[in-house]
Amino acid sequence: MLAEVLEYLDLRPGKTIVDATVGMGGHSLEIAKRITPGGTLIAIDRDKESLAIAQERLKDFSENVEFVYGNFSDIEEISKRLKLEKIDGIVIDLGVSTFQLMQAERGFSFTREGPLDMRLDRNSYISAYDLVNNLNEDEISNLLWSFGQERWHNRIARRVVEERQKHPITTTAELSDIVMRAIPPRFRKFHYRIHPATRTFQAVRIAVNRELEALEQVIARTIPLIAPGGRICVISFHSLEDRIVKWAFRKAAADGAVKILTPKPLTPTESEARGNPSSRSSKFRAVEKI
Repeated sequence: MLAEVLEYLDLRPGKTIVDATVGMGGHSLEIAKRITPGGTLIAIDRDKESLAIAQERLKDFSENVEFVYGNFSDIEEISKRLKLEKIDGIVIDLGVSTFQLMQAERGFSFTREGPLDMRLDRNSYISAYDLVNNLNEDEISNLLWSFGQERWHNRIARRVVEERQKHPITTTAELSDIVMRAIPPRFRKFHYRIHPATRTFQAVRIAVNRELEALEQVIARTIPLIAPGGRICVISFHSLEDRIVKWAFRKAAADGAVKILTPKPLTPTESEARGNPSSRSSKFRAVEKI
């Protein structure tokens, strides 16, 4: 949703903008074009490989961009360390990038066999392997329901525990196969009209990276850092994320801190959804600091 990001950030030369999840720099490149000369872009990501790609992509704007390896939930500390006097806008894109999904060794994809990893930050200690092989049945079931809204969470959790008693579950293919076999046969092909393992992989990834916890923290911490008239834009990809963003923005609006610019979330245009199928589930919300 690049067009929406550029419109709602209200970009002009000289502004200071934070891309809190820079990824490979797609949003950042277009932002940098619009805030230079004189502007500053802070590009944050917890994935060192993605950050390196973004740095190469934005090399023509190196004097105006500060790259930060870190978690966007640390925005307060990052802001202090960089001695930012004001932030005119921040964008948070919560999606996992195609680059990460395509790397089988990262363990995000159920369609590409790789190790059960799913860490956005490879320096993190807890991986998908640790959760899948060490949580008890009730914990796995609760995780799948809480973070994936998985209808068959009890059956999947039971099958995971049964299979790991034979040997540890080590690959994405193994976990995907376990999920498939746990779901009743008549629901496997058209399960939610998506791959049957989608919600399980989503839930495990969210738990590994503590994504919802970070999201709750970052919105609360970001609002005081934004200059009056500054904008906060968030792109979410599932209902759990969107619900957190919606209520955080509503609370801030009720407290008189922000004005909501998107009473209802914006969704991709038909042409964007056709050209970029991974954007189909995205929702965009924005507020302005009062």
